[in-house]
Amino acid sequence: MGTSASIAFTFPGQGSQSVGMGKELADAYPEARAVFQVVDDALGQKLSDIMWNGPEETLTLTANAQPALMAVSMAAIRVMEARGLNLVEKVAYVAGHSLGEYSALCAAGTFSLADTARLLRIRGDAMQTAVPVGQGAMAAILGLEHGDVEAACADARDAGVCQIANDNGGGQLVISGSKAAVEKAAALATEKGAKRAIMLPVSAPFHSDLMAPAADAMRHALDRVEKKNPVVPVVANVRAAPVYDADEIAKLLVTQVTGQVRWRETVEWFSANGVTTLYEIGSGKVLTGLARRIDKNISGIAINTPADIDAALAAILG
Repeated sequence: MGTSASIAFTFPGQGSQSVGMGKELADAYPEARAVFQVVDDALGQKLSDIMWNGPEETLTLTANAQPALMAVSMAAIRVMEARGLNLVEKVAYVAGHSLGEYSALCAAGTFSLADTARLLRIRGDAMQTAVPVGQGAMAAILGLEHGDVEAACADARDAGVCQIANDNGGGQLVISGSKAAVEKAAALATEKGAKRAIMLPVSAPFHSDLMAPAADAMRHALDRVEKKNPVVPVVANVRAAPVYDADEIAKLLVTQVTGQVRWRETVEWFSANGVTTLYEIGSGKVLTGLARRIDKNISGIAINTPADIDAALAAILG
């Protein structure tokens, strides 16, 4: 049986989307169908139709992928809650990777489901339009220490903005910024001994200073939305430590648009504070894979099908 001190819920970010996600949950559970309906209504769009039927290139658009991934995560949460899961009693912390932080906050009651969908649509649109297509880039650097990647970024800054966007752990860091600077840093990282430096097929340089216009858009949007303190502490991306206050959470979400997703440190913080099981709620298994690479003492379990939900509830509720 899981005890609350040992369990954290995590929520996936962009890249975990796939056509068909959430369909099994919607077919099996009225609570899941209700979530997808609320999100469709909040956006004035049949996002659920794109999620289940594609086309993939439409689902992958940042403005669609962000609320869609949140909807799948929240469908799973609502189904679990309807079957006896009490987040406050059973889950010590929540966290999410980039957009997943909004899913975590929705699960913890900081934002309503409809508001979370609208915030993510604003975020996706703002991130997409912050930088003209082709001017920004991101690259994954594999097998190099954080300090060496930081040094490569610093050495490349004469060519433009370049910084670490994600520290995913397991020797995987993602850099982001101006195209020329990111390409230069990727080459420098290879010279410093990186196993691989891979340019990523993304539409914008996320989590870099070039996203400042998107940060401004989120500041305005978050100022206007109703916020409540989370019922479960949220371990924030940019701090890799728990946050309890709704107004502070909003400030950190603005910082997060241009700041680093400190996922390795987040998982390490969980481990140091008694968490032994990370449940990844929603589409895909990316965070489950990262957890295993970061800390062998933490077990990662992905929840995205009815069978996964049954097994998780049996383990958590005993």
